[in-house]
Amino acid sequence: MTILWAIGGFFIVLTPIVLVHELGHFWAARLSNIRVEEFGFGLPPRALKLAVRNDTIFSLNWIPLGGFVRPAGEDDPTIPDGLAAASKRARFFVLVAGASANFIMAVFVFWLASMIGAPAIMISSVDPGSPAMEAGLQIGDVFLEVDQAIADDRATIAAPMYDKGGEPVELLIGRGGEKLTVVVIPRIAGEYDAENEGPIGVGLALATNGERVSRGPISAGVDAVQSIWEYVSLVIRVPAMLIRGEISPQEARPVSVVGISQLAGQAAEASAVNRDPFPLLNIIAFINVALGLTNLLPIPALDGGRILFVLLEAVRGRRIEPEREGMVHVVGMLVLLGLMLLMIVQDIVNPIIPF
Repeated sequence: MTILWAIGGFFIVLTPIVLVHELGHFWAARLSNIRVEEFGFGLPPRALKLAVRNDTIFSLNWIPLGGFVRPAGEDDPTIPDGLAAASKRARFFVLVAGASANFIMAVFVFWLASMIGAPAIMISSVDPGSPAMEAGLQIGDVFLEVDQAIADDRATIAAPMYDKGGEPVELLIGRGGEKLTVVVIPRIAGEYDAENEGPIGVGLALATNGERVSRGPISAGVDAVQSIWEYVSLVIRVPAMLIRGEISPQEARPVSVVGISQLAGQAAEASAVNRDPFPLLNIIAFINVALGLTNLLPIPALDGGRILFVLLEAVRGRRIEPEREGMVHVVGMLVLLGLMLLMIVQDIVNPIIPF
């Protein structure tokens, strides 16, 4: 991957995702009758005033990093139609709307990716004398279903083979444009060399003939929601996985906009080279989930930090002084900027994907 793909990944993937986040805040503010002073494409300084609609300036800015929404009276409750003067419910709605927009976009993109279909997984090798050979499986066979579950990833294929040793597993495979039903009986642990082969004795690879495993609209929707939950649960489990040694600190490290752009660029390159939109759609959905979760963390200056103050107000029955809250967010922003700078340096010196 070249640096040009990383730059392209930034503009193709990251910028629209940030804009979707800001649009969530914008529309929630509008629905709550909170005045928005400016909606900016990119970050200041301002390059051009594009339009003025309903007292909102739509601007184009010089720094091409997503965008921003500037509500009136963000930290000043004396401004009648501002954010700070709005009710707790309205403020909560506006603050949570950015992450919600990212989750909604993630559901849609995952749904679209499932409808289009992931590259099918095919058999690349068959071990002599293995259960696969006895069942009549051949090199080039494509997995379509395993025990009536759509075989759109390796885990769906492998799990029944390990869990049902000695029991029949029904496969629906594609071969030469036809669909065939095959029954294979995986070996139980101890009957094969687990370091060199699996329960049925096949090698797996992505299909190179353009075959896909796609889902219908309803099934794709269910899969989209499940995919988001899997990502969310994985993030929640990361600290425990790190403590238990299941993942390395390198694998669990946070990444900056540079690292995210590298991942997006790699996916964009894979989609372009293989003429396959699935990798690009998958990374778009993943980054939406990651951005949504990150912004909901109860950290000052982030949406989650501001939401925490709203919840504290609801519990206490009175508001924390705006000056104190504002100072907490300022300090939080300075800390976040410092951490962001460190992560950028780390991602340049020790890139996620070497150039």
